[in-house]
Amino acid sequence: MSITECRVCGELLYPFPLIQYINMPKSAQFFPDKNEVEAEKGADLSVCQCDGCGLIQLNNEPVFYYREVIRSAAVSPEMTGFRTQQFESWLEEYDLKKKKIIEIGCGSGEYMTILDQFDVDVYGLEQRGESVAAGQQAGLAIQQGFIEESALVEAPFDAFYMLNFLEHLPDPNKSLRAIRQSLNHGAVGLVEVPNFDMIIRQKLFSEFISDHLFYFTKDSFVHTLERNGFQVLECRETWHDYSLSAVVKKREPTDLKVFEEQRMQVSGSINDYIEQFNTQSVAVWGAGH
Repeated sequence: MSITECRVCGELLYPFPLIQYINMPKSAQFFPDKNEVEAEKGADLSVCQCDGCGLIQLNNEPVFYYREVIRSAAVSPEMTGFRTQQFESWLEEYDLKKKKIIEIGCGSGEYMTILDQFDVDVYGLEQRGESVAAGQQAGLAIQQGFIEESALVEAPFDAFYMLNFLEHLPDPNKSLRAIRQSLNHGAVGLVEVPNFDMIIRQKLFSEFISDHLFYFTKDSFVHTLERNGFQVLECRETWHDYSLSAVVKKREPTDLKVFEEQRMQVSGSINDYIEQFNTQSVAVWGAGH
């Protein structure tokens, strides 16, 4: 079953795919064993674009395990060093020491372990049972569940992070709004996705896979975050330009008290003036609306 409307803004996709791939691997995880391989079939991928917001996306259904985070790059020494430096800078710049932070889609807690070395209170949410058990056995506070379907036990949080997970989710609006509802006032977040601007620059045709429903440019990434209640404080390319890394803040109602304060000040000035002529009439010229 293919879709005809943008999964983010709801506008129609262009009536033709930008590009099609035939008989691609049906997933990037859970390859068939010897008993399943004879019935194994590939997947046809149609890369489409929204006529409204411009977001590039597959019109395919998500892979069956899209709620689960399975990662291997996290354990490499280079990635560990990068995340350590990144987390330290993020915590310092946004004053997150001693605060409650949750990772959405935490796998076995690979990144939680890195963050846990700093003076913060770290939690995680993960759907895959095996990963949750492994993380809990290592002493990490991981709750089993999926953000759109699970109430976060330790909410509200002061910050969150979600790394290379949003592009897998068929309803990113629902996921981001569920995250926002679990945050304290003034909470910040760190969100990363693969960088389609770089993929285009480098002509990386092999980056299209069934697991990734979305291919975010900086513009479409910022638009998706902003339309779901987040103010984007910064968005830049990281990790050899492969990722777009955005720092966001939960949007709060705009404080308009300044208008009432100004109105009272002007009203007081006018009344003070009029009181000088308490036995005479006072006309106002050029009153406008």
